Amino acid sequence: MTTNPIEVQKHLSGVDYPADKDDVVSAAESQGASDDVLDALRALPDRSFESPTDVSGAIGDQG
Repeated sequence: MTTNPIEVQKHLSGVDYPADKDDVVSAAESQGASDDVLDALRALPDRSFESPTDVSGAIGDQG
């Protein structure tokens, strides 16, 4: 199942960029993200993300 980028973005407010994968996952967890969103974020490569758009792009690259 493809994760909706809008759904992902809803759970990334408050992230200070650049942010690494762990920061992004932690922020989403603290905001009550669904299991689908968390699974997609946990599957991200271990790197620094420059913006919410960068995170969404990396999720899109997974599919």
